[in-house]
Amino acid sequence: MQISARRLENKTIFDVVGDIDLANSPAVRKALLAEIKEKKIPCVIMNLEGVKYIDSSGIASLVEGLKASRDAHARFILFGLSKSAREVLQLSRLLNLFEIYDNEEQALSNERA
Repeated sequence: MQISARRLENKTIFDVVGDIDLANSPAVRKALLAEIKEKKIPCVIMNLEGVKYIDSSGIASLVEGLKASRDAHARFILFGLSKSAREVLQLSRLLNLFEIYDNEEQALSNERA
C-alpha cells in the first residue's frame, strides 16, 4: 500500500493505492490522526480510487479518523470507493456516517469548510 498527501489551501488529500488491511491500516490511521489531531487540518479527504479491498481493520482506521475529525470540528471526506469497499461500509452499517463522493471534483465542490 502507498499513501501520499497533497495539500490544497486548508485541506489535505490522501491518495491511497493498494489494499487497506491489517498489515497496513496502522499507517492509514497514523497519517489521518496526524493531520486531524496534531496539524489540526480543518478538512481531510481520502482518495480511495486506488483501493480495491478494505477489511475490518481498515474500516476501523476510517472510523477512528471520522471520530477524531468530529471531535476536532473538522470534515472527513471519502471519495472513489470501489464497489467492494462501499459494500463493506454498507454491511457494517457505517456507509451513512461518512461524507462520500464519487470523485475528487465532487468532494472539492461540496466543500463547506
